[in-house]
Amino acid sequence: MTKTFLLLSLFTSGLAFSQDDLLKDIDTIQTDNTEISPPAFKALQIVTGQSTKLAAKKEWYFVVAHRFGDVSKGFKDFFGLDDASTKLGAIYGLTDAVSLSLSRETNLKTFEGAIKYRLVQQNAKFPVDIVGYNVVAVNTDLSKDNYPGLRFSDRISYLSQALISRRFNENFSLQLTPSYVHKNLYEPTVEDKDQFFTGLGGRYKISKRISVNAEYFVNYDSHSFYKNPLSIGMDIETGGHVFQLLFSNSQLNSDIGYLTNAAGKWEKGQIFFGFNLYRVF
Repeated sequence: MTKTFLLLSLFTSGLAFSQDDLLKDIDTIQTDNTEISPPAFKALQIVTGQSTKLAAKKEWYFVVAHRFGDVSKGFKDFFGLDDASTKLGAIYGLTDAVSLSLSRETNLKTFEGAIKYRLVQQNAKFPVDIVGYNVVAVNTDLSKDNYPGLRFSDRISYLSQALISRRFNENFSLQLTPSYVHKNLYEPTVEDKDQFFTGLGGRYKISKRISVNAEYFVNYDSHSFYKNPLSIGMDIETGGHVFQLLFSNSQLNSDIGYLTNAAGKWEKGQIFFGFNLYRVF
């Protein structure tokens, strides 16, 4: 499986709310005599990972992402409801092709600033959407009590992704996501300073207003303490609203945390229930 994902990578080098017009995608958009395909995904995220959809020009999004605790702990922790991680953020569409975001997650008290930008749009002459995504994260949970020589630069980590998607038809879309993470401070017995991933995600519409989404990232880190993040979810469209419900083996909502700190094992029931909520202004 890992070799397959690596080959693909080399060959290619909420609950969510939105306004009614976001759900009124037409089959094709005519621009300069070139048919532009509508977005491959309805939401800005496939599950937790980013999709190739961007905020429109001058749109503001308020973001709430919530992940409850490990459901395998059972009634003692009320199936994870006693232990939750929440991310709050904002996204602004600078243009139709560029958006900026800022968020903060309670788990590890992490701030993330990101830029998302469209490089190529799927059309009659080009088979895929290509979007770039870059993140700078600051972990404010690190303490000088544990790291006496801690500097501000040690708190910073970086993420770069190429989001490559194709809308095959009205019901089915697929995305490949080569990714790179760099951490200034890391534990060498647990993880590598530089980590490479290949992600594969998709959306399949099973009815007029419901789709099933899934994504899986392979981490080529030489250590095995953390797991490859695997998540499944459901988008439910109800007249202007998109509800994103999900299960994942990674509790963290932040982009870098989700990829590098997945600790749950699906085969042991160590999964986390959650949702994404987007409100557009």
